[in-house]
Amino acid sequence: MLPLLMFAALPLCGAMAPAMPEPPAERVVLSPDTEAQWVPFDLTPGNQIQFKMTVDGRPVTAILDTGFSLSVVSRRFATRSGLKVSAGGEGVGIGGSVAMGLINGGNLAIGGLTRSGGRLGVLDLPSGATGNGATIDAVIGSDLLRRYALDIDFAAQRFRLLPSGRMPFSGQTAPLAMALRDQFYVSEMSIDGTRLRPMIVDTGDGATITMSDEAWKSVGGVKPTTTTTISYSIAGPVTSELTVLPAVRVGETMVREAEARIEPGRGFSAQMGAAGRIGLGYLQRYRVLLDPGAGRMVMAAGADVDRPPLRSTSGLLLGFYSDRLRVLHVMRGSPAASTGWQAGDEICSVDGQPITPNYASEPIATWSVADPGRTVRLGICGGAERKLTLERFY
Repeated sequence: MLPLLMFAALPLCGAMAPAMPEPPAERVVLSPDTEAQWVPFDLTPGNQIQFKMTVDGRPVTAILDTGFSLSVVSRRFATRSGLKVSAGGEGVGIGGSVAMGLINGGNLAIGGLTRSGGRLGVLDLPSGATGNGATIDAVIGSDLLRRYALDIDFAAQRFRLLPSGRMPFSGQTAPLAMALRDQFYVSEMSIDGTRLRPMIVDTGDGATITMSDEAWKSVGGVKPTTTTTISYSIAGPVTSELTVLPAVRVGETMVREAEARIEPGRGFSAQMGAAGRIGLGYLQRYRVLLDPGAGRMVMAAGADVDRPPLRSTSGLLLGFYSDRLRVLHVMRGSPAASTGWQAGDEICSVDGQPITPNYASEPIATWSVADPGRTVRLGICGGAERKLTLERFY
């Protein structure tokens, strides 16, 4: 995840409305050589698994999202492909509900999996869903994935679908099942001896851990300092609390210094009847096998399993727009908050260096998470230069 996007941008969690017409008959097949059918992927700036597949023979860019109970295509893809879209109720996401359509039939191909018939949802997938403005054509959810074992090799940036019960590698385990109203992947976790369940295992959420407000209140002991952060979803932006937990356990695994979000009020997790979500920020520290049919999640630790989270020392959560940085959120209690920064402010230079299209790959892009005590000179677009002294504030 890029340092300038110090939040797990735009998680695409969702659930289909329960009242839906019966879908046409579907046929799903794994090819005999499915073990060799690895699908390469990239991690987006919003920390999601982005890959290529085909829908009716057309290449599409998709997100792999076990937090979606019904796979969907974008409305622009359906329109461009001349597909007939019928009304389909609502998609429920982080941030609220949005209107959803339906299309019937179609042929999908993902690695060794092919599906014909069945049903897909149709949603307005925002162009910013990946955190970098890339266009997403589809979100592949648990309806297509849950009957198989999903092997995600983060070190090699590839995944594949295997018959349930396969054990292609050894590792630590955690329970995994399909549960809740919308048949999500669910497990459990513990914080300082407090057991939280069910926890949705959500590959579409770039965060490490997310908890409902009720679950956070149930955690005992001395709690660390919190600040605020922002996420975007299909239904718009959501502000939540943010903290770093000393340790989190999921089954036999433990991650130290785990970044955690606390959803306000009746957030998405609470609406789904869950205590929270285990996101990609946790899973990507391991090679992961998700196999609800076998009742297990298998995790083999990667080289950076104990890496500490990137902590903002500026308090500015920023979007990158070709020749400028735009302030999306000012974190509570931060040096930026105490010096008058506001959402919508735009930065055109850092320490005298102009923002260019290559900014995200340049060393200067790490300034917002640099060591406390450093003073950064920020050139306001069309205005004066402002100084910001970095601090550790959460």
